[in-house]
Amino acid sequence: MKILMVCLGNICRSPLAEGIMRHLVEEQQLGWEISSAGTGDWHVNQPADRRSIAIASNFGYDISKQRARHFNRDMFDDYDHILVMDQNNLKDVLKLASTAEHRNKVRLFLPDELEVTDPYFDDKLFEPVFLEIEERCKQIITDFK
Repeated sequence: MKILMVCLGNICRSPLAEGIMRHLVEEQQLGWEISSAGTGDWHVNQPADRRSIAIASNFGYDISKQRARHFNRDMFDDYDHILVMDQNNLKDVLKLASTAEHRNKVRLFLPDELEVTDPYFDDKLFEPVFLEIEERCKQIITDFK
């Protein structure tokens, strides 16, 4: 199984989701491929935000080697599931979908139409966002197994 996590710049939320999910998947030896991308291209090839790296490290996850990528149409064919962090990401990704099959791969990361808050402008949000993402990653593994 191949899962892509998507947020705006691919430096805060989706790198956390990628790193947490990859770690959990490796622990359980599931053999899934996990990656992330952003709908914007401002941070391509840059590491995750220093605050995301720090909070992940505080909880035992290393995301320091991840680099930002820009979401593109080819990713629809490369991944089985494309999980986006908020409604704007959903709208931006779906704009690039050319088939019903592609559109059916895309959904919000959180259930019940909930969004993952973007912590970029508030340092205090990084820990609650991390905890929310970690909990959801565990649930996704249970749901997808």
